[in-house]
Amino acid sequence: MEVVIIGTGNVATVLSKLIVAKGYTITQIVGREYNKALLIAEPIGAKANDNIALINCTADLYIIAVTDDAIASIATQLQLGDKLVVHTAGSISKDVLKNSSINYGVMWPLQTLRKEMREIPSIPFVVDANNEVALNVLEIFAKSLSPQCFRATDDERVKLHLAAVTVSNFTNHLFALAEHYCNNEGLDFKLLLPLINETVNRIQHHIPKNVQTGPAVRGDVETMETHLQLLNNYPSFQQIYQQLSNSIGNK
Repeated sequence: MEVVIIGTGNVATVLSKLIVAKGYTITQIVGREYNKALLIAEPIGAKANDNIALINCTADLYIIAVTDDAIASIATQLQLGDKLVVHTAGSISKDVLKNSSINYGVMWPLQTLRKEMREIPSIPFVVDANNEVALNVLEIFAKSLSPQCFRATDDERVKLHLAAVTVSNFTNHLFALAEHYCNNEGLDFKLLLPLINETVNRIQHHIPKNVQTGPAVRGDVETMETHLQLLNNYPSFQQIYQQLSNSIGNK
């Protein structure tokens, strides 16, 4: 199978490495900036292209791995007949590609990806397509990249995306708030890493609600008031602390 990847960001970079590592051929990396496309293309033996009008039309699979707001614009520039065209977004309908090909879909990597990664993490793929034949082809391809592959409709996928944002993006923001607080107060944030690791490990074997700990779940008002006073100089953090404590206490 020959693949063309459109995009030069984090997802495009990591997917290109994974796809080639699994024995597939990527013929072309298409990006707005030639030099960025070349950085991905050269190490994997692909050609770089900064003109979508000159896209290789003989590949079997076209993966649009760009920001969500750029997918529709790219889709309008593609006329690929019966070639399989997919995007990698969690919250965008597959139908944005309906005029690009008669076979289209989604292959969403349910993982946080950074181009600087030295090792590719385990990546579950969530797939969907506009017809069963295309879906079967896409599913076989995704399963060759990862043993974790799941089908989901547009409606199911966007709900899963919301949950993914909650467990990844929101928790990372809490880490950032705690690190900022520690740095300002002369504390070592790294002392919290074992706690973070244990919290994540615990939910692999237990229902999160059942292993909630801390002053909010205990109803320890005195401790929470002390914490809120300590956050007087951090109003945004203070507000988030209060809201999360209320949410935990109401469960």
